[in-house]
Amino acid sequence: MEYDIKEFDEIRPYESGEMKQAFNDLLNDRQFSTMLKGFVPWLPKGLRNGLLKLAFVGIKTPLDFQKRFMKPIVWHIVHKHSDGLTFDDAQLPEDKTLRYTFLSNHRDIVLDSAFLDVSLVKAGYPTTVEIGIGDNLLIYPWIKRLVRMNKAFTVRRGLTAHEMMRSSQLMSRYIHYAVTQKKENIWIAQREGRAKDSDDRTQDSVLKMLAMGGSVVGGFAVDSLRELNIVPLTISYEFDPCDYLKAQEFQQKRDNPAFKKSRQDDLDNMKTGIFGYKGRVHYHCAAPINTWLDELKDLPRNEFFPAVSQRIDSELHRNYRLYPCNYIALDILDKSSASGSSSHYTSADVERFEQYLQGQLAKIKIPNKDEAFLRERMLTMYANPLRNYLKAGGALVKSE
Repeated sequence: MEYDIKEFDEIRPYESGEMKQAFNDLLNDRQFSTMLKGFVPWLPKGLRNGLLKLAFVGIKTPLDFQKRFMKPIVWHIVHKHSDGLTFDDAQLPEDKTLRYTFLSNHRDIVLDSAFLDVSLVKAGYPTTVEIGIGDNLLIYPWIKRLVRMNKAFTVRRGLTAHEMMRSSQLMSRYIHYAVTQKKENIWIAQREGRAKDSDDRTQDSVLKMLAMGGSVVGGFAVDSLRELNIVPLTISYEFDPCDYLKAQEFQQKRDNPAFKKSRQDDLDNMKTGIFGYKGRVHYHCAAPINTWLDELKDLPRNEFFPAVSQRIDSELHRNYRLYPCNYIALDILDKSSASGSSSHYTSADVERFEQYLQGQLAKIKIPNKDEAFLRERMLTMYANPLRNYLKAGGALVKSE
């Protein structure tokens, strides 16, 4: 199937010929200049823009932009705000020219895809990933311009049911176009929004959306999913810097069912996720679902998508990288070590985790603060990856 790129103009990243104009527009944006001034207040605007223009010389594509500007920033975040980033692609084919749709659990608004980008480049893959970003996060024109330069396409939020169907069809067609004709990788979360309790589950609706835009005319859902070469990707954080913000939101919604996060709340989550301490971070690729997808092809449509979701979840859960805090949290909640996990941590690990929890809880400043509830919510966030790992048949191996 041939695609008309013009149909994607409202959502797609910038193309190569648009990068220079987009960069000049970015430099001329007053809000962007104010943001930059906050980083280097001692540098005059003219000199600041001149240095950026010099650094931009030779950049022709979004991938060039990522490697020149974003790659060093992301590795700086890894080195300063984590205890290391590891990547396991042993289950992927040796042919690194293949393109994939990485379907992952969702831990961080900004860094999930950014960490994947630098991991792919380091591992020798020829390109990074295009990503979908909700337009609710694109609150300023300069943010939208910057993410489009950084290989992001727009996901529209807050739509009516009819608008959502049209938007989903367009996004699915774009993803298929990007993988099959642009020869790009895609990263997409397994669900809309982060699983705030870390109970990671693939939404059938995400798979249905991905199946809408297949190039096989009259093809079945299995054919559409197959051409995307989907890889279940498990992201494991030792510590989630946004855990206290997620716990806080749980109480706010408990106390006021109509509570909704503000734009400022979204920005606070983005900032905390980027600059907060993460401990160790691990990315683990399962084998592409094409290796087993045909096993489910004869299922009725109403059974097919739930079966694919369940199989993907099993792959994701089996590939968690577990840390002492996961075992400790489960034992505290169960008031025992019935899981057999107590051999996977020391008394020093328990003391460190308790100090961490108290430090995070102290950051929560809301009326009628329910510390017992908040503590239980945070413990659940750390226990659920281990719970799901065990349900998926994982063995209690030595924690990292």
